[in-house]
Amino acid sequence: MEPHKPRTIIGIALMLGAMAVLPFLDVVAKTLGNQGMPILQIVWARMAFGALLTLPFTLRHGGAAAIRPDRPAYHTVRATLLVAATFLFFSALKYLPIADALAIFFVQPLILTAISPILLKEKVGPRRWAAVAVGFAGTLIIIRPGFNELNPGTLLALGAGACLAVYFAMTRRISGTAPAMVTTFHTSLMGTILTTLAVLPLWEPPTLTQWGLLFLIGLIATVGHYLIVRAYDHAEASLLAPLAYTEMVMATFAGWWFFGDFPDGPTFAGVAILIACATYISIRERKAAPKENPTRA
Repeated sequence: MEPHKPRTIIGIALMLGAMAVLPFLDVVAKTLGNQGMPILQIVWARMAFGALLTLPFTLRHGGAAAIRPDRPAYHTVRATLLVAATFLFFSALKYLPIADALAIFFVQPLILTAISPILLKEKVGPRRWAAVAVGFAGTLIIIRPGFNELNPGTLLALGAGACLAVYFAMTRRISGTAPAMVTTFHTSLMGTILTTLAVLPLWEPPTLTQWGLLFLIGLIATVGHYLIVRAYDHAEASLLAPLAYTEMVMATFAGWWFFGDFPDGPTFAGVAILIACATYISIRERKAAPKENPTRA
């Protein structure tokens, strides 16, 4: 057990690094959205530059033959869900501070738990159902329906979380069939094809600075995902999953630093409930899961 300990610490460090990097993806997207750039064009950049930057990983794994997805229809559906989630979340940033949108978006693990019996045929016990119900209450505290005028960004962030939950469920079904970065490339490739067709009528020629920001979106997303993939090489998924909520710390700081936004008390309270519920679900999954090779997630 002792030799495995340093690897676990490396996994935790990599996951924390990813969560420190990813909020700046939202900063750049919000900046471009505030400049009037079509959201779909920003999503296209996320997919196109993401595919470009993950291409070397794919070529190194299997050469030119690995570029073609082994399940094109399946990856197209996954790409459609990821495009929808990204589009909805970036749209939510036009109405909400980054931390608030992310707080609502964090309902995603609860939705994934709720749909796993249907899509993955997984058994969800009464304790985990109770955690989902309490987590939903935490979401209501953040949204406060009936107390505040319903913000369109709230519905957009909820929709993004729901789309990503289904995306993760589909990803879980094919986990282990190919290296994670290769699967990411295939998803980005199909997403690029879909968004290119859709964005052409809306395209607005970016300035040189905006081109740099669009590339930065792909770079941040790729670096963040790579750190997550490497983290799962060193530590168990159930251990790392709750650490995703540390993203709120950097998101809060980034929103305050770049846009002067800061979440209120009820939002923090709702996020605390969501974190507690997701952590409990992760611990339950860790106890229920069979022991695996510790270097694989």
